[in-house]
Amino acid sequence: MSSVELKLSARDLVQGDLPALGWAGSDLHLESVARQLERARLGEVDYLAVCPTTDIPVAKGGIDYRVKEGVGTLWQLAVHPALQSCGIGTFLVGAAERRIRNRGLGLAELGVEESNPRARALYARLGYVAYDRQPDSWDVRAPDGSLHRYETMCTLMRKVLS
Repeated sequence: MSSVELKLSARDLVQGDLPALGWAGSDLHLESVARQLERARLGEVDYLAVCPTTDIPVAKGGIDYRVKEGVGTLWQLAVHPALQSCGIGTFLVGAAERRIRNRGLGLAELGVEESNPRARALYARLGYVAYDRQPDSWDVRAPDGSLHRYETMCTLMRKVLS
């Protein structure tokens, strides 16, 4: 059995990264990420890129400091599909938690789709505990170009950061 070790770093996601994020979602999703970068410039959110030595993002995710007072809310977390289950998601969440602590906050929260048990298992393994459920929705573009609303149920999870 062979293994490959990736040297990873976390940095701020920048506008120039967007063309390399086609694996992360649709054009609508990437437009949303672009809007979040403006919020990052204002200090309302942090948006992270996890990169190997090539400096091309293989994971990304945001931390919103405006959802709840005193809480860093993780959202839009994604790892390149070909690199899932390699520890990159764990690295991303750890980097996000450091950002939250650096702002003097002691609580991280996130919502995970109930149809995504692998992600929920990761968050539980990292110390996140379910505390509620909440519906969520967003626009998606169908193959014919039309828009429709995707609706889902999320489990809300939180972790006290030490």
